[in-house]
Amino acid sequence: MALNPQITNLIIILGMMQVSKKIPFDDPQVLLGVRILYIVTNIIIAGVYLYLQNKINAKKDLTTLKYVEPAPMGSADEPKLITTTVHSYDLQQLRALWKSQLMGVGMMGVMHLYFKYTNPLLIQSIIPLKGAFEGNLAKIHLLGYPAIGDLKRPWKATGGLMGMGGQGEPKADKKSIEQAERAGSGGVKEE
Repeated sequence: MALNPQITNLIIILGMMQVSKKIPFDDPQVLLGVRILYIVTNIIIAGVYLYLQNKINAKKDLTTLKYVEPAPMGSADEPKLITTTVHSYDLQQLRALWKSQLMGVGMMGVMHLYFKYTNPLLIQSIIPLKGAFEGNLAKIHLLGYPAIGDLKRPWKATGGLMGMGGQGEPKADKKSIEQAERAGSGGVKEE
């Protein structure tokens, strides 16, 4: 039985917090080594994302993908019908991964350079790298898993803390798509 990625992240964080207490961050050599580790892991993640982009563009899967995107939680908006291609969907998901990674680097930069926190450098050298290889795009395009079951597009939005996301999951069943088409909520093809 495989552990949920969020549970393994929690275990890693708790373990690394204990390890980081024993690391002498006031030693300039140790601090430099941890900074280099953080930079190298981010370079590896960027390399993985660039490789994924090349694989997605090489496949250029133009299969039509229709799904109903739920309205954001607490919004009065109706669910929106999205018509796109697998290629466009994968590139959209990859852009979201890039954005997330850059936000993490920015936050880490502020925490480390402005507030002088060093312990998160160690944890943030491991968790994002683990996440890059556990993502659906990496499973399909890097590890070669077929896009069936949990990997069938559209993917469930990964929630925030403990899986509590801000909106429901996209629906790709025929009934939901027909309802959205009849309601006239969207249907514009995204390029």
